[in-house]
Amino acid sequence: MTEQNPIPGQSATNDAAARAGAAGTPAGAAAADGVAADTGPVPGGTAAAVADLEDRLRRALADLDNMRKRYDRELSRERAAERARLAALWLPIVDDLDRALEHADGDPAALIEGIRAVRDQAVATLDRLGFPRFTDVGHPFDPARHEAMGVVRADAPAGTVVAAVRPGYGSDESLLRPAGVVVAGGSTDG
Repeated sequence: MTEQNPIPGQSATNDAAARAGAAGTPAGAAAADGVAADTGPVPGGTAAAVADLEDRLRRALADLDNMRKRYDRELSRERAAERARLAALWLPIVDDLDRALEHADGDPAALIEGIRAVRDQAVATLDRLGFPRFTDVGHPFDPARHEAMGVVRADAPAGTVVAAVRPGYGSDESLLRPAGVVVAGGSTDG
């Protein structure tokens, strides 16, 4: 029987596939791409294509490494700027403490008043930073906002904060430190 070629030019494609198969390449590989095995999309053959891809990969890796280094430098610069901004907020408090110590030999009542003013200034600074002071005396105990330092019998419902041993700082979204509290364990009528 004779082989018939219903589509003109199909014989040439079949011949190229047979030649590729004879050269050790899978029979359909060259024909499936429509590109002969010895020519690639880049002039100069597959070796040039590989070299071009390797060059592009090296450049992309170098760009990535440069971007990582630039990000590290910018992050370090931002951290240093934030530390400086925070320290600048505390400088007036340190100055006031220095002034209070200069007058320590004077009237003790004035010294106590000065220390209270400095403490209020420090609390206001924490508030400006987003960490307001709280004790929550009279509120129900919340383990997310409070740290139980003790339980006492009190004339308050069980689980109510009756005293603050240490104030907390922050909000529900951003807690710097929970308040150390004493919690009512039940009534004294027991």
